Amino acid sequence: MSSDPRLPTHVVPHRYDLVLEPDIETATFRGSVTIDVEMLERTDELVCNAADLEIDTALVIVGEGAAAVEHTPDIRLDAETERLHLTLRADLSPGPARVVVAFRGTLNDQLRGFYRSTFTGDDGTEHTIATTQFQSTDARRCFPCWDEPAWKATFATTLIVDPDHLAVANSAEVADTVDPDGRRRITFAETMRMSTYLVAFVVGPLEVTEAVDAGGVPVRVVHRPGQGHLTEFALDVAVHALQWFADYYAIPYPGDKVDLLAIPDFAFGAMENLGCVTFREVLLLIDPATASQPELQLAADVINHELAHMWFGDLVTMQWWEGIWLNEAFATFMETSCSHAYRPDWNVWTTFGRSRAAAFDTDALATTRPIEFPVVTPDEAEGMFDVLTYEKGASVVRMLEQHLGADTFRDGVRHYLATHAYANTETSDLWDALEHTSGQPVRSLMDGWIYQGGYPVIEATPTPHGIELRQRQFTLDPTAADDRSWVVPVGVRVVDGGAVADHRVLLDRESMLLTVSGDLVTANADGSGFYRVASTLAGPGERTAEERHGLVDDAWALTVGGERDAASWVELAESMAGETDLTVWQALSAGFAHLSDLVEGDADDRLAARIRGLAGPALDRIGTDPKDGDDDRTRELRATLIRLLGAVARDPEVIAACRTRLDHADPTLAAAALAVIARTDADSEAMIREAWQTAGDPQTEQRNLRALADLPTAELSVLDDILRGDVRSQDGPYVLRRALANPVAGETVWAFVCAHWDALKDSFPSNSIARLLEGIVSLDTAPMVTEVAAFLDTHPVPQGEKQIAQHRERQRINAALRDRESARFSATL
Repeated sequence: MSSDPRLPTHVVPHRYDLVLEPDIETATFRGSVTIDVEMLERTDELVCNAADLEIDTALVIVGEGAAAVEHTPDIRLDAETERLHLTLRADLSPGPARVVVAFRGTLNDQLRGFYRSTFTGDDGTEHTIATTQFQSTDARRCFPCWDEPAWKATFATTLIVDPDHLAVANSAEVADTVDPDGRRRITFAETMRMSTYLVAFVVGPLEVTEAVDAGGVPVRVVHRPGQGHLTEFALDVAVHALQWFADYYAIPYPGDKVDLLAIPDFAFGAMENLGCVTFREVLLLIDPATASQPELQLAADVINHELAHMWFGDLVTMQWWEGIWLNEAFATFMETSCSHAYRPDWNVWTTFGRSRAAAFDTDALATTRPIEFPVVTPDEAEGMFDVLTYEKGASVVRMLEQHLGADTFRDGVRHYLATHAYANTETSDLWDALEHTSGQPVRSLMDGWIYQGGYPVIEATPTPHGIELRQRQFTLDPTAADDRSWVVPVGVRVVDGGAVADHRVLLDRESMLLTVSGDLVTANADGSGFYRVASTLAGPGERTAEERHGLVDDAWALTVGGERDAASWVELAESMAGETDLTVWQALSAGFAHLSDLVEGDADDRLAARIRGLAGPALDRIGTDPKDGDDDRTRELRATLIRLLGAVARDPEVIAACRTRLDHADPTLAAAALAVIARTDADSEAMIREAWQTAGDPQTEQRNLRALADLPTAELSVLDDILRGDVRSQDGPYVLRRALANPVAGETVWAFVCAHWDALKDSFPSNSIARLLEGIVSLDTAPMVTEVAAFLDTHPVPQGEKQIAQHRERQRINAALRDRESARFSATL
């Protein structure tokens, strides 16, 4: 592929008239596209993108009506560069023209471009639909186009389909006629100006709900037959989100309708196609009576994320793929804000601390990357969809919002969207808008967070004259740190004679003295700063749940990085015996689970006893069974404590209780019981397998599928299910990732992955291979580090190069933690 895959800029597309005829039975399609373009200079060649297509004919038409002149170009489709070259016999003058191309293609099974997805009906019959996924660079696999985000145009789509099939596209249906052969010709309204990766259509034997109104916008859910009863929650979330975003952005929804489509086979979680938003079924079709609290919150978050994109991403779009963080980080920030407005009782900004912790973990590696960095190839664009783009990006956006003030930040966002509507932007455009409304130097504050990887740890040291603040880069491998620094919005809370005061300061150098009186409570007030704090629980004052979570998570990171030992982390955990917050307990549980894997025999038993001594009373306070009036976070706290006590501390009473709660009326409790039984009883496989295969809703199906990867046996039968294709290709990589983390089966699973590498790589979506390999971080022994390195050195994954380098480094760090702490920590126990 050429060093720069960007198309020549002398021809600009403005409008596409697209006609497609999918033949689901033969898994093929044919189509034609008429593209209105403007030639900016004399040229004898037009170049656009096309891949995996057969080009039948092409014309370039100049002029209108009787004055129109048709030019028949030579056609050359370059498979390596994914470019269609239309070469003319003479130069054409600058001005408007139409490009007309007829083409054919295959409805592939790779979950990209125009592809087929299957499901089994209630009668056991298999059905197939045709659906699309074009981000990042796969619209070209469906029709010839200028397949880059900057080439915005309008799209008028017509679908010719079987008479009994539903057809949905980006915009509202404006005509439905019958062709002579009996097929329906469905025409859709012309869209707003948008990028090709947002074009979408779905055809097949599907059903659709009645439309509900969201401030004048009709909203529907499209689903396989028989699942209409699972759509009410999604409709409720979507109606709230569309109205909330329209108010926040101060811009009406830019399309004419919103359809949310549940796709049986889908490589991503969801996709923000304008008006035709596609989802994995598990993230859209959900019954609150059978779903756990985290499952409900995840579905709401994803729906809110995709609808946030209708403005931030669809209406205003990044210029090129290195700016994808502008789309995804902001949508992640907005999803959390909207979910908080939808269900304040969920405390989603507190829960977001766990997502931020995942970003911290990756960003503390030597192999981290800046949030934004130069992107050249499609493989590099695909590799941008990771925890640094989403979670770190959202974290620094949240930090900026808290620094500027929520209202000022919102005003800046409104100014940005209004200024650049229907256009493309770069990161600097957002900073300009925020500087315009805030009057603050946003660019100089944020550039260090966006254009360099990593983050600082803040040391806050009381002195006779105030509090000295000092920053240094935090890395899990101390030898990897350098002298980079950031402009850090630090929040310091002190208490002086009973009076509590928060102080905000920009730490723009290595150290500074904050001249305040009083005792230090925290150096990350409200927990929104994207930095670690080297601190302990000692000291006066109360911390919020976000701050307490940060305390635990920071201490764990310092332990993994070798700056403190495991025994001191356990002492910190035990000092929090009265903790009542769910998110804090999730951080405690994660640390204890990792420590449990480092010890064995008597030491493991003694650690389990200390865990029971800490978590047991916490469970007793809220009760093993739900009570009337329990809120959702209390229900999930109960589940978290049960998983910790049963699966990690192996409490026999808790395990016994879980056996009787697998079908509990509280789905959150039932999910926790399943997790405990799966991790402690290999004989539960038959029961779990039956529940997976007979599940009546996507959440129950996925819950039991994941449980098959957790069984405490070296021979996991779900591996054979994956190889046979009984597990969907969208799910297989994530089941394997989970199985690699299984402490009993992990090494066997790795051998399976190596033995079947080619088959797995060919059958799984390309974007999922790096996610599968995240499981290697749990193979934390020196021999496995060597074995994994030898294999991956000879089996590269270009689209996941950066992520896999991060997984390999984290595996080495975890192995170093095991070597450093296993014997030492065991001795302290």
